[in-house]
Amino acid sequence: MNTYTTLEIEISQHSGTIWLNRPAIHNAFNEVMISEVTKAFKQLAEDDEVRVILLRGRGKSFCAGADLNWMRDVAKYGYEQNYSESLALSLCFYTIYTCPKPTIAVVHGVAIGGANGLLAACDFAFADETTVFSLSEVKIGIVPACISPYVTKRVGEYGSRELMLTGKRFDGNYAHHMRLVNKSLPAAELEAALAETIALLMTSGPKAMSHCKNLIYDISNKLSLNEAIDYTAKMIADIRASEEGQEGMAAFLEKRKPNWTH
Repeated sequence: MNTYTTLEIEISQHSGTIWLNRPAIHNAFNEVMISEVTKAFKQLAEDDEVRVILLRGRGKSFCAGADLNWMRDVAKYGYEQNYSESLALSLCFYTIYTCPKPTIAVVHGVAIGGANGLLAACDFAFADETTVFSLSEVKIGIVPACISPYVTKRVGEYGSRELMLTGKRFDGNYAHHMRLVNKSLPAAELEAALAETIALLMTSGPKAMSHCKNLIYDISNKLSLNEAIDYTAKMIADIRASEEGQEGMAAFLEKRKPNWTH
């Protein structure tokens, strides 16, 4: 088990929670946190006990974006060092997006700047309706470059133009309206909605979910419709013949629960 200085990891009932743990500064990230989030997702992806991964923030906020002290240093960097640290951030978001297990961001307090890349790269994002969101990079003369692939996948081209060009602040309900988050709820209802979604995921075949994520990734990012014909036919043929596929189909026909729900 890796040890972390900016995160806490909890594993319970087949769920692994990555807690951003810099509450004194609203979990603002620096180069250390970026590296540790990447490592933590890789660690839990390889842990057979974990079937669902949650990303949350300790204290009053999910994440306030970049740490101001880190930004002061970054402002002095040359191109190569800027590129290196920006690449690490891009790889962090990509690691979350391509994680083979279902991922859920639980957002409260604030989600500013790069924090929106963390939540947008997850499969699900649930928000407290009072959360304050902003893609505020343009306000300081820069652009939300590293988060843009994931935010744009969620809200679309013109939604991205609205949020990224204005840099405006908006609440959880507007984030839901724009499809940046899956659900926006009162704080008192958030945990119940989260538990319901986790319970649904636990009834799905673990390997089937991983294959499904690969399927969606390839269909969305790599394959033409023509190429998808053979790809999808081979995928379902392989999975029907797999141990989990055989168990799932047998359970369905025998009107019992499959073994992964026990």
